Amino acid sequence: MAIDGDEIDRVTAEEQPGPAELQSALANDTLGEVIQQEPLTVNSGTSLAVAISRMQDEHRGYVAVLDREKLIGIFTERDVLLRVAGTHLTLDEALIDAYMTRDPLTLPADASVAHAINLMVVEGFRHIPILDDMGRLVAVASMRNLMEYLSDFFRRDVLNLPPQPHPTFRTREGA
Repeated sequence: MAIDGDEIDRVTAEEQPGPAELQSALANDTLGEVIQQEPLTVNSGTSLAVAISRMQDEHRGYVAVLDREKLIGIFTERDVLLRVAGTHLTLDEALIDAYMTRDPLTLPADASVAHAINLMVVEGFRHIPILDDMGRLVAVASMRNLMEYLSDFFRRDVLNLPPQPHPTFRTREGA
């Protein structure tokens, strides 16, 4: 999302929501309203090569695994690091079923954003599948999605951050 200088100038302190508005939004906004991106999915039996390639192509940190349109697991970048990296396997032959997280914790689409953030922080999740009333996968909430949602409440502050808020210097002299 590119924002021009005129738009930054139009964002004033009075336009930013206060703590009460943020608290209300976190409690009342649902995941179904906030997460609009279609979930990235593969079918059970897909090779790791295909799954990882799809994740790379779509710039996603996960792929949800379905069996006859029912969520059976999730495969994330963490699974790649902890279960795949450093092993002697052929990605074209290894199936995702052996490396995914089976029966992941899910949330309903009408769960609040506050509930999802709390769950992610407490449990250490970065991705939570979102199901509709029929138990079908409709989205996957990622920590990135929720941070983008929160950043809208602090738009002026975020837009005014320097490109490198904590610069490091190559030498002691600062050059």
